[in-house]
Amino acid sequence: MSLRALGVDDSMLIRHSVSHFLETRGFIVEAAANGEDALVCLKSVYPNVVITDLDMPKMGGVELIEALKACAGTAGIPIIVVAGRQSCTTHGKSVHADFIIYKDIDLDEQLTRALQMVLDRPLVKSAAAH
Repeated sequence: MSLRALGVDDSMLIRHSVSHFLETRGFIVEAAANGEDALVCLKSVYPNVVITDLDMPKMGGVELIEALKACAGTAGIPIIVVAGRQSCTTHGKSVHADFIIYKDIDLDEQLTRALQMVLDRPLVKSAAAH
């Protein structure tokens, strides 16, 4: 059975990078450009993990996380935040994510570690990705 992930970021480059990383490890990936689009997507898809940016137009990551945690149907989904260091230190609200990683450090290495922690299972890069 394949794992599902929802990647949420207003940067097409980050969405593509995260999606590619996950797909090479067997995930089925849905992507959204902001929190509002993510909530619409969640009406038809139940992911094993949500990976989100914090600073996005329409609805940012903090508001998305609050919406997910407030709903019984999505409250248990692990959340990984992919953020710039500045966005984590300047937000007035605390971020209730399971794991926070930073865009300016090796994204693949951090995502591997974060996913292994929140999903409690090792991830292996598929041979097809080589």
